[in-house]
Amino acid sequence: MAHAAQIRIPATYMRGGTSKGVFFSLQDLPVAAQVPGAARDALLLRVIGSPDPYDKQIDGMGGATSSTSKTVILSRSSRAEHDVDYLFGQVAIDKPFVDWSGNCGNLSAAVGAFAISAGLVDAARVPHNGVAVVRVWQANIGKTIIAHVPITDGAVQETGDFELDGVTFPAAEVQLEFIDPAAEEEGGGGAMFPTGNLVDELQVPGVGTFKATLINAGIPTIFINADDLGYTGTELQGAINGDPKALAMFETVRAHGALRMGLINHLDEAARRQHTPKVAFVARPADYVASSGKPIKAADVDLLVRALSMGKLHHAMMGTAAVAIGTAAAIPGTLVNLAAGGVERSAVRFGHPSGTLRVGAEATQVNGEWVVKKAIMSRSARVLMEGFVRIPGDAF
Repeated sequence: MAHAAQIRIPATYMRGGTSKGVFFSLQDLPVAAQVPGAARDALLLRVIGSPDPYDKQIDGMGGATSSTSKTVILSRSSRAEHDVDYLFGQVAIDKPFVDWSGNCGNLSAAVGAFAISAGLVDAARVPHNGVAVVRVWQANIGKTIIAHVPITDGAVQETGDFELDGVTFPAAEVQLEFIDPAAEEEGGGGAMFPTGNLVDELQVPGVGTFKATLINAGIPTIFINADDLGYTGTELQGAINGDPKALAMFETVRAHGALRMGLINHLDEAARRQHTPKVAFVARPADYVASSGKPIKAADVDLLVRALSMGKLHHAMMGTAAVAIGTAAAIPGTLVNLAAGGVERSAVRFGHPSGTLRVGAEATQVNGEWVVKKAIMSRSARVLMEGFVRIPGDAF
């Protein structure tokens, strides 16, 4: 019996922040996958190795976690004042599904470097030595990201001494600016606070009623006080991911939060929108030991945050959720701000399972509505491998 031969697709495997994924230039994809649709999704699923009933993604590039089951497609931007269009696909591990509903803030740190190396940025905009300012259009959510990419001798500088909790080795620092992270998206999006409230009473049948801050900034996020859920905010992955009842509870909370935020019309739609919204719980500072064994002191942080991604507690913090944390922390009265002491602030340092992270955001009120012009944080990025991925020619 004849079988289709494998095809080769140019690709780069990159780490960005605390995530990694497979990066493609749009023009390098097979023609059928250069447009959104079933062929593109099927191709990316096969590249990553999904769906995998064994939850290992052995037959693909994925690493069987939400942080490593990711794909990125980049192209030159035709949009004024932008260099590159960035499209992110979160690939489900056990289902035949690619979620295009949100951004990956961590992989955003690698977009500028890839774009420069792939020739997607005008060479005149890249200094021989210094910092290249790459203007990124985040196509999933219709937002602008400014990446500050270090350049040495005309090439992207990847090595350095910037340390990021959740990443083992130091690298060069990449500063990211998320512009108007809470502004309404193109085509209708949503307000920063979809319900119009800084804090809501979220009723979750069979679980309870909780105070919640429902915010759309960076990525739609549901924030709940840790103690309302029976947690302290110092938990590591094993405390949550090894507890099926806890995971089911969080998914139920997420589904009801998504409905309350207007992201879905019916609860059963949440299963087909795994990437957004995120659900996170917050607490006041406390001492704990990070997953690396590093002691984190209460005095080192303003608050504690634990967040779930694709149904599991994240090993560090999603970049987009960090934007939501920074934004909410800057607005007096949100649960995030209250956990951080309830004071006005333009930056916050929070504790997560792998350590700490600082994110800045400045909030102002305009005509009674809260506005955040940009959120800023530093990540790092590095090429892990480049060349070709191979998949069966009849896989898409």
